[in-house]
Amino acid sequence: MEKNKSKVEAPEAPAPPKLVRRRENRKATFQLGRTIGAKREKLETANERAAARKKDKRKNSLRIIMTIIGFAAFAVILVILFKNFTNSSDQAPTQPEEIIDHTPTIEVVDEAAATGSQLTSRMLKYIGRAEKDFRDLGYTPVKAVFPSTAIREVDFYLDGYPGFIKLTIDRDSAVSVEDADRMLRYLADKGITEFTYIDVRIDGKAYWR
Repeated sequence: MEKNKSKVEAPEAPAPPKLVRRRENRKATFQLGRTIGAKREKLETANERAAARKKDKRKNSLRIIMTIIGFAAFAVILVILFKNFTNSSDQAPTQPEEIIDHTPTIEVVDEAAATGSQLTSRMLKYIGRAEKDFRDLGYTPVKAVFPSTAIREVDFYLDGYPGFIKLTIDRDSAVSVEDADRMLRYLADKGITEFTYIDVRIDGKAYWR
């Protein structure tokens, strides 16, 4: 009897590895390395930018806070200085206002009183001021006359002088008295001791007779 011979197939041999050229293998490795490095570099750059932005925000916030503090300190200093100034002004001693009495002490004659005219307070104050101005220059007024023949004119008689001086209440008394003083000194320099009147009613002009 013949023995059945079983046919046993031999296993197939594994396929040999595919050979890759050394150049292509090296190129693939290089490409892989560049890809990993680029991702890592990109990630690090993004983190650095985020950190830089946070740092800039902190700097800006700190700058704003310091600016606000500076303005607040400046405002406080201004308020303190203003309070000190107002307090010093309030505490400064106030000098009483000088009250000048312009009431005349010399004889005042109103030649127009017969016609019903009366001396006003303005006329009397003018006489009082002119009297003081004459005394300040060393003269001694003795009488003031409002003539009936002229309006706003007042004639001053001085002790030691024969004539009188015509003034007008429309001009400043101090200016008129200074003009009269210059005219009196002019006549004295010329040796003139006798005169009927000196007229200084017009600004910049003086007459004598």
